[in-house]
Amino acid sequence: MREADLVVIGGGPAGMAAAVEAARNGVEKVIILERDHTLGGILPQCIHNGFGLHLFGEELTGPEYADRFIKQVEELNIDVKLNTMVLDITQSRIVTAVNSQDGLIKIKAGAIVLAMGCRERTRGALNIPGTRPSGIYTAGTAQRLVNIEGYMPGKKVVILGSGDIGLIMARRMTLEGAQVKMVCELMPYPGGLNRNIVQCLKDFDIPLRLGHTVVNIHGKARLEGVTIAKVDEKGKAIADTHEFVECDTLLLSVGLIPENEISRDASITIDDVTAGPFVNESAETSVPGIFACGNVVYVHDLVDNVTNNGYIAGRNAARYLKERAGDTVKANANILQVRPGQGVRCVIPQLVHGNCPEDVTLSFRVDGIYRDVMIEAKADNQVIKSVKKRITTPGEMESITLSREMLQSIESGKIEVCLSSLERKGD
Repeated sequence: MREADLVVIGGGPAGMAAAVEAARNGVEKVIILERDHTLGGILPQCIHNGFGLHLFGEELTGPEYADRFIKQVEELNIDVKLNTMVLDITQSRIVTAVNSQDGLIKIKAGAIVLAMGCRERTRGALNIPGTRPSGIYTAGTAQRLVNIEGYMPGKKVVILGSGDIGLIMARRMTLEGAQVKMVCELMPYPGGLNRNIVQCLKDFDIPLRLGHTVVNIHGKARLEGVTIAKVDEKGKAIADTHEFVECDTLLLSVGLIPENEISRDASITIDDVTAGPFVNESAETSVPGIFACGNVVYVHDLVDNVTNNGYIAGRNAARYLKERAGDTVKANANILQVRPGQGVRCVIPQLVHGNCPEDVTLSFRVDGIYRDVMIEAKADNQVIKSVKKRITTPGEMESITLSREMLQSIESGKIEVCLSSLERKGD
């Protein structure tokens, strides 16, 4: 049985940020366990720019962004085990992992940070009828094939889903000479950032079909085309709207799922809406000493936000270890439950200590496109904070910050984040 002060599971932007911040806050023995052959997570295959605008004030590519943190990990002498798969964690913070060099590893950790990221939904999750030809990929797989492996998935492309990876791949495939026929989106609004809608679709005259989905797949050995159809408000295909589109490639950008299998095995409480752990303002899960950050908690829109979330987890893991060493960790009964209200789909964190020493930022996603709304935080039957927004969209995270004085004055034990003066924007 090995021992470590902090074990970070996942070496993407969240995991590296957590490890770096913990080391800077005095944690001596930090280990990052990463299943890939290099640190960086998804960033090495994201060769487009746009990363780091908020954190560094400049535009970086994914590899450049990752390299900055890899260098910090090296400078701080943080132990890194690559090609290492974590099999299990326990509530007593024992991590079981395996790799070809060490074999089976067991590590007794003082604290754990979960930073496993997320995975893409596949065709199997969509139940699209039709044959099973080659030429159907998730957008992330196609991105890796083009940017890392140097292969072109196809020449005539339809993209289902308007998530950011799908939008970016619409531009990437076009630049590589493919014809992107269209992007179909089931919802009446796009799922990605507005800047990606403009830069990746509008700038290249790629059609975006809102309220449309793929209802059939055609082809035997290779994809020959798809049938698309318009859908009603319940997402069901409307009769007489079917249209055949010839293509040899279908890219799926239909959502991301936080990687929480080992979290569930450790009996960490999972939010049914986000599919990530319940966390408090310190990024701590329902199991003391186990923290979670980045896309394993909820799917972020910007890597800068993922990194900041990692900083929070690393800083508070370090604080937990110091308090634990001095036997000062105490249960805090003054816990406020944070819940989504009108117009809001989910809020992170779900729990906040009423006497926390710092201001707390609540991040959330709305459930539709709204304009001229007030973002409100309510407690004790009154509005304690409000922010006016000209437009809100599901593809972009919103936030509202509550001061520690506001939190300390709440008596009901509940905070609701909602929108008021709602007016849905038309398609």
